Parts: sequence; structure tokens; C-alpha cells
Amino acid sequence: MGPPDFRRETRHAADSMTLHPRQLQLSVLRERLSVTRFAADAPIPYWATEGSFFSVTRTADELSIVALESLTPAGVQSQPGWGALKVHGPFAFSEIGVVSALAAPIAQAKIGVFLVSTFDTDYLLVASSDLESAILALEGAGHTIHRSKSE
Repeated sequence: MGPPDFRRETRHAADSMTLHPRQLQLSVLRERLSVTRFAADAPIPYWATEGSFFSVTRTADELSIVALESLTPAGVQSQPGWGALKVHGPFAFSEIGVVSALAAPIAQAKIGVFLVSTFDTDYLLVASSDLESAILALEGAGHTIHRSKSE
């Protein structure tokens, strides 16, 4: 008797799992963001944790910071000009298809996306110049986008 055929078991499990299209609720954030890169061993700058939205990620390769564009100083390696959409959560870690339901229509619209995930939800960052097109793509896929009165 040899080892179990995990491929067959995996295929069977995948065949029996039905993924239903997800219609999600999102909100447009008013803030414009920048994504900044530092060396892996760089200290976290004071401005990185200021403002209403920030995300700091350190890996063995880099220190990446998503922060308000208005707080990001000149002279750092940064990509400014990101708009953000907040996915209304929370979502269980075991939920399947949340990101793909959002990324697929954006990809079909030929728009790049940068994701930031938190314990409760996800944020989709797209270039500010593509934000309206991303919103239209998401709405076309059945998602609901909530805009502030100033958007």
C-alpha cells in the first residue's frame, strides 16, 4: 500500500466546493496615500505612524510604509498618488473569495491594485488617476461603493 493520493482528495474537495459570486460593500477613503520603501534595517520614521491611515510592514528585504501622501517627505523612495477603497468587514480568516471578487474586475479593467489587509478587513489601493475606473469596474461586478459627500 503506497501513500494516499492527495491530488485525488484535493481535486474531489475542490469539485464539491461552490464559490458564489460575492457582492461586497466598499467605501472610498478621502485620503490620498503614498507607498514608501526603506532599507530593511531602517528605523520607522516618526511621520509613518501619523494621520488617519498608515500601514508599516517590515520584512527581511525592506521596510514598506503606506501613509498619507501629505505627510510623506520629499527625498524618500516613494510612489505617491494612491486612492483607497475600504472593504466593509469584518471577515473571518477562513472566508474564501473576498480578495478575488474584488481583484478580478479591477484586473479585467487593466488597473493595478495594491492590497493592505488588517485583522478585520482589506483595503484596495489604486492609482488616484484610476480610482474612478476601478469604482466603475467594481460596480459593474455587482459591488456597492459608498462615497462621501465630498467625493
